[in-house]
Amino acid sequence: MRGVVLWTGGKDSALALHRIAAQGHRVVGLVTFVPEGAEFLAHPLEILSAQAAALGLPHRSVAVAEPYDRSYERALSEIRKDFRADAVITGDIAEVDGYPNWIRERSRPVGLKAWTPLWQEDRLHLLSLLCDLRFQVIFSGVRAAYLGEEWAGRELNRSCLSTLRAVAEEKGMDLCGEQGEYHTLVLDAPLFRGKIEIRDSSRKVKEDLTYLQISRWAFVPK
Repeated sequence: MRGVVLWTGGKDSALALHRIAAQGHRVVGLVTFVPEGAEFLAHPLEILSAQAAALGLPHRSVAVAEPYDRSYERALSEIRKDFRADAVITGDIAEVDGYPNWIRERSRPVGLKAWTPLWQEDRLHLLSLLCDLRFQVIFSGVRAAYLGEEWAGRELNRSCLSTLRAVAEEKGMDLCGEQGEYHTLVLDAPLFRGKIEIRDSSRKVKEDLTYLQISRWAFVPK
């Protein structure tokens, strides 16, 4: 199988890629959809491209606009042709806001398989797996209803899992942030040839989102 990963720069798309590659499938590129007006506050596009370079894969940013169903289908059709891909791979774990999986619905008409290797897996297991595999992940954005501003920039590790579980139980938060409760950014992963090193950053607030604004960073080869 030749697959393209729909890349957000966060833990779920990175873990999905890791799992697919470990199963012997070929990942041929990363694609990030950029809707109209999207600011990518928690996932700077230039860092997403650096992650792709760390993986030795091409990265493409694809603009999409209203009507989104047609726009996504056109984009996916081009991805299938340009990458000679059989499937698109996402880090989706569950339905968002109760809606069917968007990419699966948009991929079917253009003849692409939508592969969701993390679908419906136990959330704590997935977070623990990231720690076991030594992914370096930070919280890049957090929603005020669930996590305090001090979480922006904090590293995801075993020491914070118990706190996340308590918040999930108390406030109804998805433990993996699947409903947008928080966002993450991967700085290093087992398949990376180098890591992203943040040299200067600050916390910013926009409405209910506290995010890490990264003003200076470097790619450090391993």
